[in-house]
Amino acid sequence: MSARHATYVCPACGRSTAADRPLWRCDCGSHLNLKAGRGLSRGEIVAGDASLWRYAAALAFEGPPRVTLGEGWTPLLEGRWQGVPVYFKLESQMPTGSFKDRGSALMLNHLLALGVGAIHEDSSGNAGASIALYAARAGIPCRIFVPAGAPQAKLVQIAASGARISAVPGDREAVGKAALAAAGESFYASHNWQPYFIEGTKTLAYELWEQLGFRRPDAIFVPTGYGSNILGLERGFEELLRAGEISRLPRLFAVQAENCAAFARPWQEGVEALLPFSAKPSIADGIAALKPVRAAEVLHALRRSQGAVVTVPEEAILPALAALGRQGFFVEPTAATAAAAFGRLIAEGVLAREEVNVVVLTGSGLKAAERIGAFLGTGAK
Repeated sequence: MSARHATYVCPACGRSTAADRPLWRCDCGSHLNLKAGRGLSRGEIVAGDASLWRYAAALAFEGPPRVTLGEGWTPLLEGRWQGVPVYFKLESQMPTGSFKDRGSALMLNHLLALGVGAIHEDSSGNAGASIALYAARAGIPCRIFVPAGAPQAKLVQIAASGARISAVPGDREAVGKAALAAAGESFYASHNWQPYFIEGTKTLAYELWEQLGFRRPDAIFVPTGYGSNILGLERGFEELLRAGEISRLPRLFAVQAENCAAFARPWQEGVEALLPFSAKPSIADGIAALKPVRAAEVLHALRRSQGAVVTVPEEAILPALAALGRQGFFVEPTAATAAAAFGRLIAEGVLAREEVNVVVLTGSGLKAAERIGAFLGTGAK
């Protein structure tokens, strides 16, 4: 699907709009989605390109990218967790240290093609760092709204790009409101609202399929805040199903910190709308989302795949992080939640030990080195 033929569809009012001008939401106020793509066959993969652009034939973007940092094609390594075989997908090895680079690359290239100037974004850290660095590479002025208490390492990464940082007192919702209020000053390049961000995250599905020998995994565990990875995986595997490359979808498991689990209650009650819940601070700050924009679609994707929402208590996160470190994986606490959730479902017998399971490690431990150091201690043992 070329950019000329890409179409936005509003899930609220049903309106279709050509994706030939910069938009981040529908006139009715809803978010927008891209019309479903056709997928691709294995013969259309650009095998010599060790990046997500090897799947260009499946992307709603025409022509070579104007901005790239070599994003995608991250390692998929075999390992064991609690004695059970598992694959670890190292999204932590992306150019800016998190999976967000998939979405940032597609979104920024799309906006560049449309001639967008200055942009701004709101983020707890990883998305802001990713978008800021891609914007710097593109030569676009960028402003990032962040929580006043955002991790210092992520703020340093944003500052290194030359982006303007606006620290906002209050919770993550307050940061979003501040970014919305600035929509008249520059283009709101929100990873939570812009459908091209999800178009980028869908390449994770294509990579898993190819790296597993053109097979789909049985189950995938993903740390989940707003749900862009869940929606990207659903979109990618749906396209592969449509193209006849797989026969059914993998089960998708959205992993949340128990202290801030927006999807947990609606999942338990069988509804596809957010319900009131009590939130507390979590060391897994990257998934501490209060009001995910595409909540109904995330819940629908989980149910359709026969997956689930899995919550992880705070006391399980850092031990999982340490156990990952002993396997050679230095990740941030947010990423460690996926391994903790996988271990829980194995112990509960929800998963078969012989199944092909994937744990997605979404962010580098360098994002939270001070917190990790405080937990592990600095003395030699």
